[in-house]
Amino acid sequence: MAAGFSRSSSSSSLILLFSLLFTISEAKEILVGGNSDSWSIPTSNQTQLNQWAGKNRFRIGDTLVWNYDGEKDSVLEVSKEDYEACNTGRAIKEHKDGNTKVSLDRAGPFYFISGAKGHCQKGQKLIVVVLSPRRSRFFGISPAPSPADIDGPAVAPTSAATSSFRRSGLDVVAFGVLAFSLLF
Repeated sequence: MAAGFSRSSSSSSLILLFSLLFTISEAKEILVGGNSDSWSIPTSNQTQLNQWAGKNRFRIGDTLVWNYDGEKDSVLEVSKEDYEACNTGRAIKEHKDGNTKVSLDRAGPFYFISGAKGHCQKGQKLIVVVLSPRRSRFFGISPAPSPADIDGPAVAPTSAATSSFRRSGLDVVAFGVLAFSLLF
């Protein structure tokens, strides 16, 4: 009877440990640009919002929040082609409420432009890249790079980057083995 109880409590402890690890990485609401007046025509730097996005990590389940005057502006989710051309006529989704919330429901890039005439051409646009579920902020993965308009061949990772990735993967395995051995 005691052996059955010990195994059951060990299994419960293991489940609790993994639940704790996944709870740490809960989804967040993220204010676009970091402040309430960011969704506007940039005053000096044409890529201001994209620089902000490049310094942040976005995950599936996160929600982007825009605050703006809904009578003068809007947020349009568009394709890459419409983003590049500042085409407001074929939006995937259009938001005009002044307090827009968009849930990031998949990995990959999301493209947003202003719906106000001429604003996108003046730099009021944003690319957000959502990390795939395999990547994690807790295991040594560097921040997502800022979006770039460079067309060219992909560069193979260096041996240092490859060994760093392998080492972080081994750390995860070692942690799992250690946790498992402590519980059993």
